[in-house]
Amino acid sequence: MSFATGYCTNVHAGANLAQARANLAKHATAVRRSFAPDQTIGVGLWLSASAARELRHGGGGPEWRDWLASEGLVPFTFNGFPYGDFHDSVVQLAVYLPTWADPKRLDYTRDLVAIQHALLPAGMTGSISTLPLAWSEPAWGESDFAAAVAQLRQLAEELRQLEAESGRRIILSIEPEPGCLLERGAPMVRFFEEHLLRGAADEASIRRHIGICHDICHAAVMFEPQAEVIAGYRRAGLTIGKVQVSSAVSLRLDRLESRDHAAAFEQLATFAEPRYLHQTLVQSQDGTLRQFVNLPDALAHGDRQAREWRTHFHVPIYLERFGHLHATQEAIHDCLRAMVDLPESPHFEVETYAWTVLPAEMQVPELAAGIAEELRWFSAQQAW
Repeated sequence: MSFATGYCTNVHAGANLAQARANLAKHATAVRRSFAPDQTIGVGLWLSASAARELRHGGGGPEWRDWLASEGLVPFTFNGFPYGDFHDSVVQLAVYLPTWADPKRLDYTRDLVAIQHALLPAGMTGSISTLPLAWSEPAWGESDFAAAVAQLRQLAEELRQLEAESGRRIILSIEPEPGCLLERGAPMVRFFEEHLLRGAADEASIRRHIGICHDICHAAVMFEPQAEVIAGYRRAGLTIGKVQVSSAVSLRLDRLESRDHAAAFEQLATFAEPRYLHQTLVQSQDGTLRQFVNLPDALAHGDRQAREWRTHFHVPIYLERFGHLHATQEAIHDCLRAMVDLPESPHFEVETYAWTVLPAEMQVPELAAGIAEELRWFSAQQAW
């Protein structure tokens, strides 16, 4: 079985439109030449809010469309999660702003919808991933949820109109993430059932145009079985518009000799870099979970006699083990098995955005070669 697949360009720096274009020209074209020189490849386009605004309102859409087509790059999905500079020196909690209660988030997403519609070939469905409303702190009140629901419903109506007028379907796909308001599958389902769908004037349009972005790494960090999460979405009748294919870092203390524990924690500490947030969950010997906002917090206060630690750090998906640590690669296999009989096949986006902040010993000489190797590995997993 094969899926519509590409890689996410949020791995490339590019806070403005010129930088975004330059990085596509340098890296994405090299990925295609390495991975599929005689074919087109999918790219999950990331544009910051300022870049998206410039492209939409500056009249450059037709030229971008023609250039992407000439280079064999198909922007079948967009990453609409990071609003600002995703490669700033410190991103961390800033990536969760603006929230879905803020009109700026709706405006940004509208820009992405218009751009994707302009860039995609006729008849192709698009998807756009977005944040799970907000970070969990400060806590949201009823007015915050009401504002987010109103904006999401408005966008669903605009997407309905777009499809009615042009035949183009675009699915806004909400992405659960550790530490956010909607960090697991069950809270996501409750949000749809108790907020977004309840009392909606057009439930069918919401279900058709607002769905889920299932990030394999995020579910793995939360110790959620992939099949259970996906089954929960299916029972609720929610569309999985997109899957982000990614692996987390796992320290399996129960599989290490005691003499190797200290070295394993030393290796894990090399992933505690400052740009991104690396949420960490620690599973004790009795199965209970303790959650830490960032890896340094876990290293300072986590149980070093636990069964397993999992850290939100996207590592190359072709890796199964590196030194004393593992990747949660098996979760990718579990997810693929659970996707076999979905009524609609989602878009699959390889999203290893952390290549440039990997520990030195895991860096690759050529970024494009590493991404192409990920795409080859993922393609091979679909050959069943």
